[in-house]
Amino acid sequence: MKILVTGGAGFIGSNFIRYVLGRGQSYAVVNYDKLTYAGNLANLESIASNPRYQFIKGDICDATGVEAAMAGCDAVVHFAAESHVDRSIYEPAASIETNVKGTFILLQVARKLNLARFVHISTDEVYGDMPPGAFADENSPLQPSSPYSSSKAGSDLLVRSYVRTYGFPALITRSSNNYGPYQFPEKFLPLMITNALDGKPLPIYGDGKQQRDWLHVEDNCRGVLAVLERGRIGEVYNIGGRCEKRNLEVAKLILATLGRPESLIQFVSDRKGHDLRYAINCEKLERELGWRPEIGFDQGLERTITWYRENMPWLDDVRTGQYRDYFQKHYVQREKTFAP
Repeated sequence: MKILVTGGAGFIGSNFIRYVLGRGQSYAVVNYDKLTYAGNLANLESIASNPRYQFIKGDICDATGVEAAMAGCDAVVHFAAESHVDRSIYEPAASIETNVKGTFILLQVARKLNLARFVHISTDEVYGDMPPGAFADENSPLQPSSPYSSSKAGSDLLVRSYVRTYGFPALITRSSNNYGPYQFPEKFLPLMITNALDGKPLPIYGDGKQQRDWLHVEDNCRGVLAVLERGRIGEVYNIGGRCEKRNLEVAKLILATLGRPESLIQFVSDRKGHDLRYAINCEKLERELGWRPEIGFDQGLERTITWYRENMPWLDDVRTGQYRDYFQKHYVQREKTFAP
C-alpha cells in the first residue's frame, strides 16, 4: 500500500511515518507537508534515505499540488492541520483555511482519483467540555469550544458528508492528548519538560485543574494504522490513553522526575474559553480492532523526558525566531493571576 501522509513532518505525522516504515515492506509513504513552523524534516532524518519514502513540499490548500502528490497512492492519512488551540484563538483564519478548506480539497482530489481509503485524523476536543464522570463515545454530540476544535469538527462533518453523499471510503479517528518524542515545545507537556530542564518557570493556565487524557504517540500510531487497515468505512474511532491527569499534576510529576523544585510553577491567566475536561470512550476501537493502549503514563513520561534530554540540538534548532517570539508574548508577558 502506498500512503499519502499529509503533515508528515509534524509531531504525530512523523511518528506515524517512522512507525509504518518500520513494519516491513508492506508500505510506501509519500510525505506531503508545507513545512510551517511546526513541520520539521529533522524529525525524519532516520528514514530519509529509505527507498519507500518520498517527501514533497506542498500545501493541502493547493489542489494541483495535492493531485500530483496523491497520484499513484492507494490511501490518504490526513494529519495536516493548524493544531494549536492558543494560536487559533489569536489567529483563527489559519485554522479555518487549513483545517476546513484543506480537508475539502483533499476529499475532492481523493474522490477524483478513486482512492481506496481516506483516514481523517481528528481530536477529542470536538466533543467539548465533559462533566465529571462522563465520557464521549463516537455518537456523542460535537460541542467544540475553540476556533481550532470548531475547524476540526467542521472538517469531520465534511468527511462524513462525503461518505454519505458520494459513498466515499473515509474513516475518522479522534484521539486524546498525544505526547512523546519530536513534539513542538509550545504544546503543554514538552513545554513543561523543556522549561524544567532549563530551570525556567513552568507557566500553568489558571489553577491548573484542567484535566486531559494522555496518550503516547506510539499508541496513537498503532490505532491509526489499525483503522487504516481494518476499520469499517464511514466509521469514527476514538483513540484514548485511559489516563486522566490534571495539568498541575503533570507539571509536578515532571519536576519531581527531574529533581526540580515546585517553586518553578508559575500560574498565569487562563486561556479564553478553556475546557476543563476532555474524556473519551475508546471501547469501540478495542472491541472491533483489538487495539489497547500499551504505554503507561509513567513509562511514557520517563521515555519522553529522556528523549528531550538526549536531543538538545533538535530542541535548540526549533526554539528559535518565531517560537521565542510566541513564548515571550503568550507566556512570559501573560498576566499572573494566581500565586503558587
